[in-house]
Amino acid sequence: MPSVNDGLTLDAVSDAVDEVNKLKGQVPKWEEKSKFDAEKDKNAFRQYEAACDRVKNFYREQHEKQTFEFNVRVRAEFKKTVHARMGIWEAMEKLNTLVDDSDPDTSLSQIEHLLQTAEAMRRDGQPEWMQVAGLVHDLGKLLYFFGSEGQWDVVGDTFVVGCKFSDKIIYPGTFTANPDSNDPIYSTEYGVYSPNCGLENVMLSWGHDEYLYHVLKHQSSLPMEALYMIRYHSFYPWHREGAYSHLTNAEDQRALEAVRAFNPYDLYSKSDEPVNVEKVKPYYQGLIAKYFPAVIEW
Repeated sequence: MPSVNDGLTLDAVSDAVDEVNKLKGQVPKWEEKSKFDAEKDKNAFRQYEAACDRVKNFYREQHEKQTFEFNVRVRAEFKKTVHARMGIWEAMEKLNTLVDDSDPDTSLSQIEHLLQTAEAMRRDGQPEWMQVAGLVHDLGKLLYFFGSEGQWDVVGDTFVVGCKFSDKIIYPGTFTANPDSNDPIYSTEYGVYSPNCGLENVMLSWGHDEYLYHVLKHQSSLPMEALYMIRYHSFYPWHREGAYSHLTNAEDQRALEAVRAFNPYDLYSKSDEPVNVEKVKPYYQGLIAKYFPAVIEW
């Protein structure tokens, strides 16, 4: 019999509970509208036209270099390499020296942003698994220390490669320098994909989301909704702007609901006061122990 700590078992239980609640007419807690951000000015976030040169230069480089060929190659390298072995909290501390060049909303260290996200969820009474997703969602940025070519293949909004670049991506004009823009296949609407093939069958630009998803899907007991939140939280052209409907299918609706529930905590918590790390550390170490092994292969 599978252990209650088995990831697939936990996922199935979570699905069953949510389904029962929906039949009762109750929305699962994690799908409720976030409360912590009720009085925040949402228009003050993601103001890319007013962003500093650091942010604009980052996206220019990312859009030039994230080609289909690069994405095929980097995934092949990922599958054969273990860069480090360490626990979740140690990984958070290692990441703490990075400031994300793609982010116009904050210059806080990464551990502060992770804790802000998780604490906002905690204040709203979100389930523990979702708090954990908030706590770890950016740990894939460890790629920066694992031989990345810069920040352009680690951070920033993600998008589909292998087909025409969507005009819903920020700074769409900067894709003109990407050779895929002129490729006879990659520049077409469907490119290498079939209509409504589903996100599981398309290739997103490589970065911290995709990397962490592949690291944790076999090394955690997080439910699938948490893994969706991790994998797609930077996929703004899809979950915010509605792009790629010609590639998505019915299965992707579950992922979309999860990411949209997650997004306010990731985005709008960035204006909160820094968290007292030592004060909350014991609480989150307890949650980490519930969902992860002591050591993870990165």
